[in-house]
Amino acid sequence: MIGGPDFVYEAQPMRVVLRAGAAVTATAGEAERLGLRRLLVVCGARGKDTAQAVADSLGPALAGLHDEARMHVPVEVADRAVEVALAAGADGCVAVGGGSAIGLGKAIALRTGLPLIAVPSTYAGSEMTPVWGLTEGGVKRTGRDRAVLPRSVVYDPELTLSLPVPLSVTSGINAIAHAVEALYAPDTSPIVSLMAREGVRAMAEALPDVAADPASLDARGRALYGAWLCGSCLGATTMGLHHKLCHVLGGTFGLPHAETHTVVLPYALAYNAPAAPDAADAVARALGGTADAPTALWELAGRLGAPRSLAELGLIEADLTVAADQVTGQPYANPREVTAEGVLGVLRAAYGGAAPGSR
Repeated sequence: MIGGPDFVYEAQPMRVVLRAGAAVTATAGEAERLGLRRLLVVCGARGKDTAQAVADSLGPALAGLHDEARMHVPVEVADRAVEVALAAGADGCVAVGGGSAIGLGKAIALRTGLPLIAVPSTYAGSEMTPVWGLTEGGVKRTGRDRAVLPRSVVYDPELTLSLPVPLSVTSGINAIAHAVEALYAPDTSPIVSLMAREGVRAMAEALPDVAADPASLDARGRALYGAWLCGSCLGATTMGLHHKLCHVLGGTFGLPHAETHTVVLPYALAYNAPAAPDAADAVARALGGTADAPTALWELAGRLGAPRSLAELGLIEADLTVAADQVTGQPYANPREVTAEGVLGVLRAAYGGAAPGSR
């Protein structure tokens, strides 16, 4: 059994609503249940129309709409949002959109203590974690604080209908990465393992259906269900090499978040599989009984038209050594020893984009 008989598991104290139309039919009720009367809605510029619909549904409880969320939450963007929240006299915050919007909502919660309601429009999973991130001077800092964990999460498959298929796919594989690393995390448990396996299965089955019929609320709903489970794994465990690699590639080189996770995952799992065979086997079973989980993940990405190399994402070969040095420069949990040579090997394989093979 992955996780062993001895474990600690801390359930996240939040409420989850998942149904079509919930963004505009359930958010106001969630706020009322929490006793909130003046809510600031935050979003990014691209998600403003959706956020406006949620804002309108709040009626007199709306304190304002702030649409300046940006990727990786630059500290000056967070400072401005906190000013807006305080000036509006907000007693709560509703973050509508992808990781950028939810990240900004978390930054407000971290600085002000205001309760957060998350209404996600992607499959990234940040809404299920107490992890926050802020970027200053090109360096991204992260931390964990229960204050940033949303009190309610409203999942609405209708919100994801406008998520283009390519982004749906990479966002979904990003979610799978959370579950994969949770299976070999030092603080995993039987409960986390159950969520991880089911999350991988649900997402891997939903994504081809989303790609085949992007307007299917059923497929979109199943993908959100998978995202919820995978995000819960991210919130409950310590992430390893895969997430560290993606963190450096995104924060230092500006590579797009979900696409980077999609490219790196098969190679990071291939590296760790010899040291975590039970986890690799669990992923393989969740993917339908394949013999080789890293190759199956690589094939899934290719079948759905996702990028499969760091070169495609704009990284240059000279960056690989710099990235490897950063990834090995600080300690973190990982089932296999993290060496400069090993990390460089993973990065070179991900840069080239060939099948990871069975290692």
